[in-house]
Amino acid sequence: MKKILVGAIALVSLLLPLQAFAEAEKPSAEALLLQMEQASQKLSYEISYIRVKKNSIDTLRYRHALEGGQGYSHLLYLSGPPQEVIQRGNEVSYFEPGLDPFTVKSAKIVAPIMPLMKANIQELAHYYDFISMGRAREAGVTCDVIRIAPKDGERYSYLVWVDQLSHLVMRADLLDRNGDLLEQFRAVSYAVNPKVAEMLSKLKTVKLPEVVKLPVQEKANLDWKVSWLPDGFKLISGDRHRLLMTERPVESRMYSDGLFSFSVYVSDIDSYALSGQLVRQGRRTLSNIVKDKKEITVVGDIPPPTARQIAESVTFDNTKGTPNKAVKGN
Repeated sequence: MKKILVGAIALVSLLLPLQAFAEAEKPSAEALLLQMEQASQKLSYEISYIRVKKNSIDTLRYRHALEGGQGYSHLLYLSGPPQEVIQRGNEVSYFEPGLDPFTVKSAKIVAPIMPLMKANIQELAHYYDFISMGRAREAGVTCDVIRIAPKDGERYSYLVWVDQLSHLVMRADLLDRNGDLLEQFRAVSYAVNPKVAEMLSKLKTVKLPEVVKLPVQEKANLDWKVSWLPDGFKLISGDRHRLLMTERPVESRMYSDGLFSFSVYVSDIDSYALSGQLVRQGRRTLSNIVKDKKEITVVGDIPPPTARQIAESVTFDNTKGTPNKAVKGN
């Protein structure tokens, strides 16, 4: 009996270091996301997936390859009216029903591709916690499940399934602050194959629409500022323009943290002005207030309380001809 007990203790003492070694070797959640970031940009692959929203389901196919240091991507809607997006380096061409095809200078596709595949994980790590949630199967493969949660609780979070072999995203759930599902992406099938690069290499010679040449605009010296922003949100652009339908003049600023974005619009009160509107449809929130005889509207992928707080933080500098000092959020 004593020999059996001694043998069991010896076996346990051997297994414990091995278990500790295995735990130490398991990549952290951030390391897994960094692998995902690299794989999504460097591999030649194809993913067919669905995007599920409250009242609709879209079916899409996304192909990507890196050839000669230049990225090529093709997004095709598999249901509904014909629609596709082609990226060739820093030029993105859009083909949408009811519109003439056009090309813009940009490094990013504005379309429902799998979330996080073009995100800067190291930058997001300053404002989000990456939490390992174990493993699960998705699209027929074993995945690491990772929660991406904001450190400040002022924005949405993601739950993502990353394939252990290819490191590509197989599923992504967008969650509100209560953990309720707002939007979901789920891969149906995927392939990592050099033949994808061969197919996309044809884009080198395809004649695409000419790049849209926008008129050069002077940097707008707007006489208002956003005094409060969630950490990590930075000013992307700001301008003055007129709304297409009403010709109403409006000033705007766009902000992004690399994962979510929103815009702030300011205009004079007129017959089109609204007040006290707070609407959320899926991931998109619209918050509207009237302040200092101005209408302030915040629209973007942020929770309603955050949008309202941003709108209420807008302040005005009525000193004509005096530029605002550069502060966080301007």
